[in-house]
Amino acid sequence: MKKFILYNSPVGCIRIVEDGTGVTNIDYLTNKLANPEEAEEKETLLLKNTVKQLAEYFEGKRISFDVKLNLHGTSFQKRVWNALCAIPYGETRSYKQIAEYAGCPKGARAVGMANNRNPVSIIVPCHRVIGADGSLTGYAGGLNAKQTLIHIEQQYRKPCPVHHK
Repeated sequence: MKKFILYNSPVGCIRIVEDGTGVTNIDYLTNKLANPEEAEEKETLLLKNTVKQLAEYFEGKRISFDVKLNLHGTSFQKRVWNALCAIPYGETRSYKQIAEYAGCPKGARAVGMANNRNPVSIIVPCHRVIGADGSLTGYAGGLNAKQTLIHIEQQYRKPCPVHHK
């Protein structure tokens, strides 16, 4: 049976769901009000750890996640989600760049659909994908949440050290 908890994050209330093997969903409640079928609200060690890591992320103390995930999707979606995880903290990429990275150079629209199906927003950072012209485009939590996530990362990003000879 799936378990879930609610977390009041800086980008709104989110629901974190796990199935006993890994986190399966991070949902913005503005979009999905109903609780998952056959799921009970119960704090588990995995869910508690996920909330802890998310809180550290929002405080600028964490730039990557170490959370066990159990993601379901097509092979293309999984390639795109892996490509999203390769975008460095505090940086953005275009849909076209992600399509190229995922081995489908003409698949920018398909990347958009895979982003839309990303079940674990924030941890798999689909918010780091923007339009080719630099504009913010669709996001499950809304464009304000996307802008906030990008701002948090840019605010806490550490510059590369410069070595002088």
